[in-house]
Amino acid sequence: MNTSEFITLLAEHQDKSLLFEYAPGMLVGTNYHITEVKHITVESVDCGAGTDSWKETIIQLWESPTELGKPDYMSAYKALGILKKVGAMKSYEMDAVVKIEYSNPMFHAAQLHVSGFLVKDGQLVVTLNVQPTDCKAKDACGVTETETARANANACAPGSGCC
Repeated sequence: MNTSEFITLLAEHQDKSLLFEYAPGMLVGTNYHITEVKHITVESVDCGAGTDSWKETIIQLWESPTELGKPDYMSAYKALGILKKVGAMKSYEMDAVVKIEYSNPMFHAAQLHVSGFLVKDGQLVVTLNVQPTDCKAKDACGVTETETARANANACAPGSGCC
């Protein structure tokens, strides 16, 4: 989901509580805050010497330990207000992929992709997922689709021509 789509989603559901599902059946706590919004430009070189560039909007969530057991989730209205305030200070690249950065004591810090959403019972539940790493230089490395599906671990091994 890109930044424009995410902001539009919040705007369409301002009257709902905003929940984030970071793993199947696992929700970010009611005590979360939006603590940072990052406007990222990625400049990369892959293992086949190919270059790439893209933009990301990363929204960081943090669970306040002093608000454990808080009864209500943040509303989509409040989250939208925060994002609008950030946008007034530093413009968004609206086509940039939006990611949610999150961790807790049982879940490693990760930048999670928005994979979908569900609207039910006055809630907007945003589903998140981890994207696996991949070899972007498959042609240069001679990596077949079968190898990619089997295991990426050795796809760009030393001596394979791409690393």
